Amino acid sequence: MKLVWLITMVISSLTGLMAQTPSAAHSPWEQPAASLADEIAGILGPGQAHLTIRNLSTISTGEIPAIRRLLEQDLKAHGVLASGTESANAIRITLSENTRERLWVAEVIEGNETRVAMVHLEPGAVQASVAKERLVLHRTTFASTAELAGRWVTPPANEPVLAAVGANTGLVILKQNEVMIFSMSSAGWREEQRIDLDHQRSMTRDPRGMLLPTADGNGFTAITPGAECTGSYATVTDNSGHYGDWSLHCRESDDPWPIVQASTTSGAGPIKAFYNATRNYFIGVVNGSLGVDLPPFYSAAILSRPASRAALLINGIDGKVQIVENGALKPVAGTRDWGSDFAALNSGCGAGAQIITSSSGEALTDSLRAYELPALEAIPASAPLAMDGTVTALWTAPDGKSVYAVVRSAADEYEVDRVSASCN
Repeated sequence: MKLVWLITMVISSLTGLMAQTPSAAHSPWEQPAASLADEIAGILGPGQAHLTIRNLSTISTGEIPAIRRLLEQDLKAHGVLASGTESANAIRITLSENTRERLWVAEVIEGNETRVAMVHLEPGAVQASVAKERLVLHRTTFASTAELAGRWVTPPANEPVLAAVGANTGLVILKQNEVMIFSMSSAGWREEQRIDLDHQRSMTRDPRGMLLPTADGNGFTAITPGAECTGSYATVTDNSGHYGDWSLHCRESDDPWPIVQASTTSGAGPIKAFYNATRNYFIGVVNGSLGVDLPPFYSAAILSRPASRAALLINGIDGKVQIVENGALKPVAGTRDWGSDFAALNSGCGAGAQIITSSSGEALTDSLRAYELPALEAIPASAPLAMDGTVTALWTAPDGKSVYAVVRSAADEYEVDRVSASCN
């Protein structure tokens, strides 16, 4: 009897040890998984939902199945079953991080309504030394006033460069009160024509302007506060042969500016916003309805979102970066180091699309950096790219695969750089 009792005790002890083994080795993901499941259940309630997980953090791919199991177990304890794709409800979880902490974000979708839950992991869980950089930024000089100085027919006014664009194998530069057109020769760019903008208006301390090329490349639209000009190139035949000539027609205009072009990747149409001609920002009124009133802002960009949705990112004059999505205006975390200018980039790296933003201006020289926004936090996707001066304007190239930046040097010279990305 004693032997049977001893054997029984040993088996019972071994069984107890085996049962305790999993809990003894606690997973670092148990607490955040439980917290996020609790938040999701509070939104969704008992039922079924299709669960997907996207990893934009430095968590290894091998850890994701364990995180998924924990989430499924915790959701099941709340009566939420992670079902197949036939479910009408969806839970999209993004694992993200910045240099200070990790953030897990869940988008809970019921029909046309999307609500967000998020869990911050303990500070210090992420080290800057292992931050995941998905791409590398490169810059090349598109045009510079120093390079063009020797090719000007007459010295130009000492005005900021507002924008530049290539048109008909030439170069168009927009300044405060004039449009300058250059052609390429064997010696480089040479001034071909200069046209004064036919309007009088007061300019702000930091003037703005836009240059938009036509689809055929033989023209452009120039937009400045209070005026809109159209430029066109035509081939003329005379006794000496064929030559080209530019013409420019300007009119006073208070029409809204096309701040975002139509996006083939997100399916979003163009967005136009009214500009305050006595200031240097957009007043928050746009064409059409976004389902929410916008605050005054400096910059805007369209972001591609999951399930072919699109969202509008804006940088308010109060320094707050917000996103307009599903008729709601939400704050974006991780943008403390952003300056007032940003532009969208379809690099094809990482998540496919990024936001290129200038720095906050606290450094002696400016820099550009790429970020991804999987949910409501900006995650660095590249190292900063140093610029030789202050970035005064930033916009997306017509092909969407690069951005242009106007940079002012300490000597008040201007350079237009083309910034592109390669996958890391």
